[in-house]
Amino acid sequence: MSTKTFLLAAAALLALSSAPMAAQAQAVPVAIDANRPGPVVNRDIFGQFAEHLGYGIYGGVWVGPDSPIPNVRGIRTDVVTALKALKVPNVRWPGGCFADEYHWRDGIGPAAQRAPGINANWGDAVEPNTFGTHEFMDFVDQLGTEAYLSINVGSGTVKEASDWLGYMTGPTTTALGKERAANGHPEPYKVKYLGLGNESWGCGGSMRPEFYADQMKLYARYVRNFNPAQKGPNAMQRIAVGPDGAKTEYTETVMKAWKEKTWAWDLEGISLHNYTVGGWPPHLPSTGFGEADYATLVKETLGMDNLIATHSAIMDKYDPEKKINLAVDEWGAWLAPAPGTNPGFLIQQNTMRDAVIAALNINIFARHADRVRLANIAQMVNVLQAMILTDGPKMLLTPTYHVFRMYTPFQDATLLPATFEAGVYRAGDVTLPRIDAAAVKAKDGQIWLALTNLDPHKPAEIVPEVAGRRARAASGEVLTAPNVNSHNTFDAPNTVAPKAISAQARGGRLTLRLPPKSVTVVRLDF
Repeated sequence: MSTKTFLLAAAALLALSSAPMAAQAQAVPVAIDANRPGPVVNRDIFGQFAEHLGYGIYGGVWVGPDSPIPNVRGIRTDVVTALKALKVPNVRWPGGCFADEYHWRDGIGPAAQRAPGINANWGDAVEPNTFGTHEFMDFVDQLGTEAYLSINVGSGTVKEASDWLGYMTGPTTTALGKERAANGHPEPYKVKYLGLGNESWGCGGSMRPEFYADQMKLYARYVRNFNPAQKGPNAMQRIAVGPDGAKTEYTETVMKAWKEKTWAWDLEGISLHNYTVGGWPPHLPSTGFGEADYATLVKETLGMDNLIATHSAIMDKYDPEKKINLAVDEWGAWLAPAPGTNPGFLIQQNTMRDAVIAALNINIFARHADRVRLANIAQMVNVLQAMILTDGPKMLLTPTYHVFRMYTPFQDATLLPATFEAGVYRAGDVTLPRIDAAAVKAKDGQIWLALTNLDPHKPAEIVPEVAGRRARAASGEVLTAPNVNSHNTFDAPNTVAPKAISAQARGGRLTLRLPPKSVTVVRLDF
């Protein structure tokens, strides 16, 4: 949230303390300046994350070609169909902590010859390695999306990573390219993003930032993409390990190294990992919680704005032209494991609270679109704040899924300044803004407005105002639910589902009524 919005919220708090009830219900103008377009909201901020963790891959994406569950070459048809509706821009794989213990050769060749291992990071589950490089790239192709590959810097070697990219992108005139062709894919694969390790400050090796920076230079130099289609503006982008939440040591060290670099290596981004947790270790329940837990997590979510601003300011010292992207490639709500499940599988439900958390984060990323050009929610299926939950042949869409689908018009749209009085919502000793808003001009010229009503009790009325233009109507979707902890189950999959919303201007004034605890995305018609 911008400083201006917070100041407006504080001013509103003072006004509300003495205002009559009728005044509190007054409609809130949202002033949109279409004459001062901002940066492009890169579609890649809607990226997904699929780690070998719990049932995220096995059961969630991969069921095998012999499964009775409908699939294409072992990949679930229902999951692919649902994800295609989100226009998923990129998928990060194979981790996460798993990536820094993953050895790519374990996952190629005939499935019967692949040796199972142990996933020591996540519940000591057996890793069958039946979902490997070719299966992931097939999944990417079926989705019509881009690959974000995270390479093993923790327990691997520069040669191993270099060979993996040579195997994926090299011509068939090379030994590695011939091997790829023999395994069924003569054409080189496209890898848009390459993560140079994962959480090297933690599960990726507990490296001092200076040590990581030295390792990073080697991987940035020698792990090359040979695909002829990825030259010039289409070149693969390398994402270095960046900060752990509010800690700034990695940001300073990696950016300083980049500023002082020679011609021999380069970067295009650094990562930021930050979860909405409510205190470590994750302990807050994903269902059956009260308003206090709701307010606590929403407040923590809003802290993402200041977090990005802090790291962006450091990056600006070394990169005032904003060449380097801040990739928020792990974010979302991390809550207590669902009762009766393997704690290492990170299974949690997904509620209306998660929908609000998702919308607030997306708005924050959009407002920082000049620096945040890549983000990946954790995770895609069956893990943490998932889009989709599966149980054998059954599948359901979560409230977070619906938010991502509602926001698809924001992909590659242009940010428009939106000014509004956020108002105040109080829960115990927690004070929050009542509403949040973001506006964009889509590629087709249409203006879209996203609105979140954080207050779980009171509706809000919004009056969109576009400088120099008069909106005559609005139409889109609204997502709300009976309670902040309402969620979808396999027996009741539509408890939290979007509904159509529309409004017509009356007397030259267009008013939108937002239900309590809701996310609304509408197109303005003129």
